[in-house]
Formats: sequence, C-alpha cells, structure tokens
Amino acid sequence: MIEKGVEIQKPVGKLGVLLPGLGAVSTTFIAGINAIRKGIAKPIGSISEMGHVRLGKRTENRVIPIKDFVPLAKLENLEFGSWDIFEDNGYQSALKAGVLPEDLLNQVKDELESVKPMKAVFSNDYVKLIDGPNKKKGENKFDLAQQLIEDIENFKKEKGVERMVMVWCASTEVYREPTHVHQSLESFEKGLKENSPDIAPSQIYAYASISAGVPIANGAPNLTLDIPAMIDYANEKNIAIAGKDYKTGQTFMKTVLAPGIKAKLLGCRGWFSTNILGNRDGEVLDDPASFKSKEVSKTEVLDQIFQSDRYPDLYSDIFHKVRINYYPPRGDSKEGWDNIDIFGWMGMPMQIKVNFLCRDSILAAPLVLDLARFLDLAQRAGMKGIQEWLSFYFKAPMCAPELYPENDIFIQLMKLKNTLRHLRGEELITHLGLEYYD
Repeated sequence: MIEKGVEIQKPVGKLGVLLPGLGAVSTTFIAGINAIRKGIAKPIGSISEMGHVRLGKRTENRVIPIKDFVPLAKLENLEFGSWDIFEDNGYQSALKAGVLPEDLLNQVKDELESVKPMKAVFSNDYVKLIDGPNKKKGENKFDLAQQLIEDIENFKKEKGVERMVMVWCASTEVYREPTHVHQSLESFEKGLKENSPDIAPSQIYAYASISAGVPIANGAPNLTLDIPAMIDYANEKNIAIAGKDYKTGQTFMKTVLAPGIKAKLLGCRGWFSTNILGNRDGEVLDDPASFKSKEVSKTEVLDQIFQSDRYPDLYSDIFHKVRINYYPPRGDSKEGWDNIDIFGWMGMPMQIKVNFLCRDSILAAPLVLDLARFLDLAQRAGMKGIQEWLSFYFKAPMCAPELYPENDIFIQLMKLKNTLRHLRGEELITHLGLEYYD
C-alpha cells in the first residue's frame, strides 16, 4: 500500500553550510562545489548528486536521479562559513593541505579566498598536538557558546541564507566517556556556566547549533551529539542530528568485506588494520588520547556486523587490532593495509589482504555534501532528533538507545533509499520479488 508521503517544505533560497574546521576536508569540499558549478569537475562520490533510486517494480523501469526525486538544496544555492584556529582563508588552507593541485585551486581561487574562518572554540585539553592563534576567549564555556550562536546569526544575515546546517570537519578530540554533566540539558548548561572540564569544544558547537535551530552532523569520533543532553535538546527543539565519524577509507572497506564474509558464513580469527597518513588529522591522531577516540569507532564496526553472540563458532575469538601512524611525507594520501585471517569448511585457514591507497579528503568531501543536503531535507520534512537513515556515512552511527547500530553498508544504503521513498509516499522495496514468478 502506497502512503501519502510526508509534507516537505521547498528548499527556497540559499542554504548556509557551516563547517567547524577549515582544513583539508572542508577546503576540498568547498573547492569541489565551486569547480562543479563552473563545469570543470563532476560530483563523483555524492549519492545526493549522482545516485539513483528505483521506484515500484523492476518491470516498470522507474529509476530516477535522487536529486530529481526529493527536493534538495541546489549546488548553486550553497554558501559556506567556517571556524578554525588558524587564520588562513580557504585558498591558503587548501594549498597547505595539498589535497588538490594548485592549477585546479587557482580556477576557484576567488571563491576559496572569500571563505575566511571565524575564531574557533578550542582547547588543548581535547586536541593536544596542534594549536593556533584564531581562538575565542570568553568568561566561561556558556559565553563561548553564545559567541558561536552570534556567529551563526551574523552569518545568516551577511550571506542572506534562508536555512543552515552544520557539519563537523575539525580535528578528533581525546577520548571521553559521558559523565553526569552530559545526562540532561539542565546539567549540561550548568556545566557550561561552571566551565566543566568534561565539556568538549565540539559539544559547545553542538549546543550552539541546536540552540540556533541549525541541524548538525558530527564527522569525527568525538563524544559530541551522542549524549542524552544533546539528544533530548535536539528533540525538544525539533532539530535533526546525525553522526558520528565519517566512513571513508579503511572502515568503509570493512563494512563492504565483513558483510560478505558473514553472508558466506566463513569464520574470522583475526583482522589487523594499519594506516599511514601525513595530514593534520594524522598529526592529531599521533596523540594516544585522540587515537583512542578513533580506535573505538573503527573497532566497534566488526563487533556489530559479525554478531559473535549469534555466531560463536565463527567470530567469538576474533582478534581485531587497529593502528594509525603519522607519516608526514604521505600527506592526505593515506595507505591502509588489512590482513584478514578467515577459515572455511572444516576450519581450514585462508587469508584476505587489502592495500587501499586512498585519499582521505577526496573520500570525505562528497559525504559532507550529502550530509548537508540530507540534513536540510530532514529538517524541512520535520524529522527531528537522531537521523539513523544517514548511518551510511558514519563509522559509529547514532541510533536510539535501545537499538544496536547497523553497520552493514548494504543495509544502510537500503535504509537510506527506503527513507527517501517513504518521504515521497512511494512503496518501500523489500527485494522479495515473488510477484514476478506467480
């Protein structure tokens, strides 16, 4: 039975995309959007721009572009704002990041130079190995949050945007467990005013974004949105939130390979993963406390996919180790090695080896675009709180407290497309297919 669909406000006017962090990911994203606008690049990797969705039965041949199926913000209507601890504008930062060649950057130089970072909320207690001069000062953390809210309001006026989204593109913070201050909005606001050391900069951005009515996605493994205070606040304010930690390189491959291994009911004794990279992210992750945040988000993926409690003979004793090594000569060109020890019929051992020479920011940039547009869509459709249907984009996807996160990338993609079908009142696709053989 086809439902009526959900009433979605039209994407009238410009969409402001607010980016904490004007480093490699943000500048690659902004440069790419402007290059696409000028017809010198294609939006490769973006589901919202290049993806298609099938509607109805296979015999109907109704397969249409996603951007024509749901009302998304147009690329020409995106405006960019950012915060960063360094004063470099978008062009200067992109040159230093070294992701894109200078001759390409020069073709969008004016557009990149127009993005000048606002002073950032930052603390070396949470990111230890980098520092910069472009930082806010305030009476307390609540004051810093109010400064961010003022930045958001000023950006809206100056750029003439109708709506805004925030997508975290800044560094990985040190690992933290939730404490009392994170359990309610009341305790969190009290902690802001009392300068609680348990409140991270990313949490201040999250509070400011929700306070300003701006949906937000967390692209890092930080403890940011996945605390009761932020989840309750987002629901109270009717704000869409999503996270966490972009699924780009090695973990993306895990969510492709692990479902295949499990589908064949092959066992797995060990999965060793190591990386080398030399960008700012690699430098930050050289700190063990920051690496711990990334390690947790990268290792939990296999636990959920393999479900060792249901398949103890296949996965109960799996040894899973993840390493990230900072190697400056490699820059943004990350190399990931995986050694997977599997076993099959009668316990006979086999191996899979993967060498993924990827580009972190090249893989992340289209994710930023999709998250910005889909979060804006969710907000216009009245979808408040956790957007589990955006799990496709994250290593550690948020979900309701009583649920486990779904990490199988193929299930995630089906969930995403079925959500779009639901929004437009189209029949959900189960892939049962028996009707073709009656």
